[in-house]
Amino acid sequence: MIGVVADDLTGAAEIAAVGLRYGLRAEVMLEGKPGEADLVCFDTDSRSHSPKAAARRAASAAETFSNGGVRWVYKKIDSVLRGNVNAEIEAIAEQLRAKRILLVPANPSLGRTIRSGAYFINRKPLDQTEFARDPEYPRRSANVLELLGPTTLPIQVCQPGDTLPKNGIIVGEAESPADLERWASRRTEVDLLAGGAEFFAALLSEAGYAGRRNEADDWRDAEIEKKLIISGTNSDASREFINAAKKQGTPVFSLPSSLAQGAQLEPTDCRELAQEVGTAFDFKRSVILQIGLPQVTSIAVGRRLATYLVQVAEEVLRENVVKGLYVEGGATAAELVRRMGWTRLRVLREWAPGVVTLAPATAEWLTLTIKPGSYAWGAAMDELKVNRYNLRNA
Repeated sequence: MIGVVADDLTGAAEIAAVGLRYGLRAEVMLEGKPGEADLVCFDTDSRSHSPKAAARRAASAAETFSNGGVRWVYKKIDSVLRGNVNAEIEAIAEQLRAKRILLVPANPSLGRTIRSGAYFINRKPLDQTEFARDPEYPRRSANVLELLGPTTLPIQVCQPGDTLPKNGIIVGEAESPADLERWASRRTEVDLLAGGAEFFAALLSEAGYAGRRNEADDWRDAEIEKKLIISGTNSDASREFINAAKKQGTPVFSLPSSLAQGAQLEPTDCRELAQEVGTAFDFKRSVILQIGLPQVTSIAVGRRLATYLVQVAEEVLRENVVKGLYVEGGATAAELVRRMGWTRLRVLREWAPGVVTLAPATAEWLTLTIKPGSYAWGAAMDELKVNRYNLRNA
């Protein structure tokens, strides 16, 4: 068994889907002990916690894997280094007695590369992208060491062919898949491996796992009659998707504008909005529920809006036979999963990197497709073509 420690749900699902791609039985767990899967990805839900609390959660997950007899542990980190990266790596390293840690966060196929100690997205410095406006972890520098912040361990940025320091955190530069393969070939030189999804895929390939057809690849969503799309992000990708969906005739519902000024979502307002969403399913098979408010600068308000969005979604689930949930935004997806009490999810399909369909162990009649806010839905949203057909023939 391979164990992965991730600081949020979408990251855990992304890595689990990579395992599925390589023919592994993969699942995401939020609590408890590892089951019978080949790959278990533990969501510690620690990105928004203090460094000390995040370190405790990461160490606890590593201990769970160690006691469960996993063959090796991988630390999944956010590809643009948001969260408590150093604190969690240090905690896991201490738990596993790892002296030399290799961290390769780049995802070259998504244009996310590291060269000369700086982070780029599609050749643009990270601090000149939309990530500079992230409400919780604004990326105001492209310098990798500045992004990572202080650490109690020695830290050094290296190229794939460099001689590695004897201890501490080694940040691997990578501009191409070939660079990831070169780093993966050096996995036996270090004690702990950490990074993004593409590095994990390179490690599986290097370890001898071969991509092969999996029974879960046969899963399709054509039979799902009612699909609720929940958008908890204000990213460029999300706005483009929702604007296109509106033009195709997909109903879109937003939270009351007063919530952005600090008002609370009253139970009656929650029920009324949920009823409106439910009524829309009488005419369309896909409906979008979004925050739909200007981006707020307050982290507390932002989290509260995500909670309100999930409360409305829960009301919709109670009143309608929704078979497919599609959630964009890691915090929103995590809030929904925890509110529904789902602690173990089996991976069914990877639509695209980071876009993953899962089945809750306690609600097999429903599927949950999630993705990070900055990623595109891609083929997972082909069903909107049905809405376009319905609109023409209404």
